[in-house]
Amino acid sequence: MRPSFFLSPYQVVLPISTRWNNMNFFSAKSISRQNTVYLLLIFVAIVCISLLASVPPVSRDALTHHLVLPKLWLEQGGLFDIPYLVYSYYPPNLNLLYMVPMYFGNDIIPKYIHFAFALITAAMIYGYLYRRINTTYALLGALFFLSIPVIVRLSSTVYVDLGLICFTFASLLYLFRWIEFNFKLRYIIISAVFCGLALGTKYNGLVGLFLIALFIPFIYERYNPMQKWHGVKSIAWCTAFVLVVLIVCSPWMIRNTAWTGNPIHPLYKSVFNPKSSQPEEIQPDSVIEKRASMSHIDFRREVLGESVVEIALIPLRVFFQGKDDTPKYFDGKLNPFLLILSVFAFFGVSSGTRQEKTEKLVFLFFSVLFLLYACAQTSIRIRYFSPIIPPLVVLSMFGLYNIRTVILEGSAHLSEPLKNCIILGIVFVMLGFNANYIANRFKLDQPIDYITGKVTRDEYIQMYRPEYASFQYANKTLTDDAKIFGLYLGNRRYYSDIDISFSIKKLQHLAADANSGAYIAEKLAQKGFTHLLVSFSLFNYWVQKYSLHERQMLIEFFDNYTVLEFSKDSFGLLSIKQ
Repeated sequence: MRPSFFLSPYQVVLPISTRWNNMNFFSAKSISRQNTVYLLLIFVAIVCISLLASVPPVSRDALTHHLVLPKLWLEQGGLFDIPYLVYSYYPPNLNLLYMVPMYFGNDIIPKYIHFAFALITAAMIYGYLYRRINTTYALLGALFFLSIPVIVRLSSTVYVDLGLICFTFASLLYLFRWIEFNFKLRYIIISAVFCGLALGTKYNGLVGLFLIALFIPFIYERYNPMQKWHGVKSIAWCTAFVLVVLIVCSPWMIRNTAWTGNPIHPLYKSVFNPKSSQPEEIQPDSVIEKRASMSHIDFRREVLGESVVEIALIPLRVFFQGKDDTPKYFDGKLNPFLLILSVFAFFGVSSGTRQEKTEKLVFLFFSVLFLLYACAQTSIRIRYFSPIIPPLVVLSMFGLYNIRTVILEGSAHLSEPLKNCIILGIVFVMLGFNANYIANRFKLDQPIDYITGKVTRDEYIQMYRPEYASFQYANKTLTDDAKIFGLYLGNRRYYSDIDISFSIKKLQHLAADANSGAYIAEKLAQKGFTHLLVSFSLFNYWVQKYSLHERQMLIEFFDNYTVLEFSKDSFGLLSIKQ
């Protein structure tokens, strides 16, 4: 039996010190200055990300659902149906983990739980590249992955994407192990278990499930063309994989079916429950409404102002034009070398083993197909196709290795020092791109001020979430039977201990039907609302787009039937006169 070409996740994570000792990793003979530098840089990257993660949560998705749901579950003593909060139907694997520190009143540790999945993925990348190339490229691959801008950003926030990345990559590695060890059942089952965990973490795991399940029959056919019943067996392997995946994530599918009749609610509602209607909460602004009625191309062209050429180049642009918190530029940032170096992974591929060729092709097709699917959606976010990052990191390291061993070694007129300088130059620029992003994140997130006590927790949150002071005032002064109607708050409810609901259309609809301000106040009171919490700047902007009648009714309502109780940083809490 040949040795494995990669380390399994448990082999990497659990006995890692033992494995390194067995390799004489720290012996003077095997370690090099270059490896020492990479080890030091990995340590620095981990420290930097840990510092960035040490501040209170202020990211949007954390405050709309990843922390909100654990908070509500803890308050109610378990999972329960929340029809008005669509996020509550999403796969909750990581959100359940976040409940543990939140039970003890800590909402920063969930960031480190999320970050831990990046560390596990980096360990798997190291293990794979150590077997395939050598220690130097394995360390560089782990460092490259941890320092990629979108990974840094995700590692310092309470999201779930790093769990999806980790489980999907583990599923791919065990797929390779299944191939390498002559298609033994246990490896395809383990691969399916990890794929099921990915699907139980985020619905984007459905894409990974589809692609890996698609690869299985093709791979089996390629390796067993002469075997009897090979076609039937290939389909059987694929079926077994899918069944195990569904079993692993079945608790959440059963839960959603019981609550909504749709195992993957809110996806494919037209298929599973076309006539049902769920209570609708916020839509952040009218751009979302336009998006819902437009095709992908029309939205990018008419709303974002992009040309047809720019739209066609999106699968390439995502590697070069990413920008945090900017939907037009994919709300995240990658490293261009993920694309550039991956091309070189296939130079000299004919000299590799059959197993290595298969793995490279699987990584390639998985990345390309996943990326194309994500780019076909109207809403393109880099984190939506983040599972392709580990495969691209691996291909990038193969590419860098091939540049050194195939291209540069084949150039007799280049001196050895010059070849080394070219490789080090590529590495310097590649990692420098990531280092510049990390430095900018420190300027934006300012973790040192919080860690050193220069700013308090409340002051820090207020800097990034200006509605926080209004929430704090409401929490301290309002009674338990109060209910807040939130206007233009971006659905960020985590810091509110008072019952709160959101809508940007309900007030406009009430104004359209009203013949006086009293009508609006009465209708809100009938819904149990006692207060409004408003972003004045956004409300004043969007209200200009209302009809004259709607504006007149709202002016009368706010002048005669509300009282401003608190205001700070363009956000305010108003009570509704009964």
